This record gives sequence, C-alpha cells and structure tokens, in this order.
Amino acid sequence: MAKSISLPTSTFLFSPSISHLKPLSSKSTLSFSTSTRKKKQYSLSVRAEAVAVPVLTFEGERAGEAVLELRTARPETAKAVVHRGVVTELQNRRRGTASTLTRAEVRGGGRKPYAQKGTGKARRGSQRTPLRPGGGVIFGPKPKDWSIKMNKKEKRLAITTALTSAAVNTVVVDDFNDKFDKPKTKDFIAALKNWGIRPSKDHSLIFSTEVSENVKLSSRNIGTLKILTPRSLNLYDILRADKLIVTKPGVEYLNKRYGVNASNEVQEEEESEEEEGSENPEAAQ
Repeated sequence: MAKSISLPTSTFLFSPSISHLKPLSSKSTLSFSTSTRKKKQYSLSVRAEAVAVPVLTFEGERAGEAVLELRTARPETAKAVVHRGVVTELQNRRRGTASTLTRAEVRGGGRKPYAQKGTGKARRGSQRTPLRPGGGVIFGPKPKDWSIKMNKKEKRLAITTALTSAAVNTVVVDDFNDKFDKPKTKDFIAALKNWGIRPSKDHSLIFSTEVSENVKLSSRNIGTLKILTPRSLNLYDILRADKLIVTKPGVEYLNKRYGVNASNEVQEEEESEEEEGSENPEAAQ
C-alpha cells in the first residue's frame, strides 16, 4: 500500500540524495509520497516570506525600512536546496581541461632498451613505461565535462532562500552612482564604514541594477568587496558575504524578479537574458 501526503502549494521534485541534511527549523512539515516498491519522491514546497530591511543614507543615517518579499523554500528543505545550488554552481565552474599522457601517447619508447636476458637487470620493453621517469601516467586525468543540471525554478529558489536568510546582515542604501565624480578608493572605503562594514575583515557584497564606471574603479582594489548586477547575481557570493548591501533599485528588482507576485513574462525575459549571458560570457562581465 502506498501512502501519500500533499500540500496545496505548487511543487517541483529534487534528488533525495541530500535529504539527510538537518532542517533549519521545524515550523512546517515536509510533503512526500512513499511506497514499499518504489523509491521515495520528495516534493519541494514554496512559501512567501516578507522581511524588513533597514534603509541607510549615503552618510550612514537611518532612513526607514524596505521590505523584501521573496519566495523561499520551507525550513525542512531550505538547507538541501541551497546545498544543491552551491554544489551545482561550483561544479559548473570547473573547466575540466586537466590532461595527462598515457604510455601510448608519450613520445619515445619504440625500441627495447636492452636484451631480455643476460644483463642481470629486470626485463624492460620500453623506456616510457609508467615505472620510469618520463614515462606515461597511469589513470591520469583527461578532459571531462563536469557540468550538472539544475532546474531554473530550483536555482531561483536557492538564491531567494539565501537572500532571505541573510536579511539580518543586509542593509539598503540609496543609489550612490552619482556620488563618485572620479575614481577614489579612499572615498569608497569611507562609505563602506558609514554603512557598518569593516573592509579589512568583512566580506561584503553590493547588489545594484546599474554600476557606474567610477564605482567600478573605486571598488576594484578592495579585495573583500564584490559588486554584482542582475546578470552576475549568484548563490555562492551571497553565502560567502558577511554583509550585504542592496540599493533601492536592487530591492525593486528582487521583489519583481523573485517576489511572490513575479509575473511569468518577467521570468521569461530574465531567462532569455541569462541564456544570452551564458552564450557570450565576455559580454556579461
């Protein structure tokens, strides 16, 4: 007899190989269906969660609150979704170009170095045996495609879940592109300190829809800082950052792109942009 439990929310499936991870909390229940003859299939439910984030001016003064209302995974599956997203993202970065030469590919070794018998040495048929220096490599790496697939909805859910969990370390600031008339790293470090960030210790991330050239030049020499745009937003940098800074246009974009009321048309447009960026990585940078 098969037993099934289901929730009224929209669901999609993911691999149960990482289902042993501990949940973040125990407020909700995990929906799944089991059978004595079939493998377990877990359904990943989605919920909406609104989080208030403080708003700061360019000088660091409190100027109200902003709301991030994003779709997130339930506590029972949140850790598994984020883990799967990080593994997929990091593994897809692997180039897979490591290569070694086997004894069939290495140069030389066509002549038997000495006679089979009568020398007192061990018999040898080639100087390029893997037992000799300069010989082939046994079971060495060869070019390989390490990429793995992750559903787009699951990938977006992992990003929104990470953003929501990092809300306690997130601040919203006014758009500061017009604050830098010329490249000046010293001024940018002063701005970070106004926002409560220690550039020498804290890994920080700034998310903005547009980044001016002066801001890029002012921040590129800060090793603990990373500036992301909608095209370069990724899960690994979100989790790695100790502090997150989001501009007001960035908050609007996140609510529109990943929010509860995100339209299918917006998602389709963003997916087409992501595909274009993956085909032309130089243009996306």
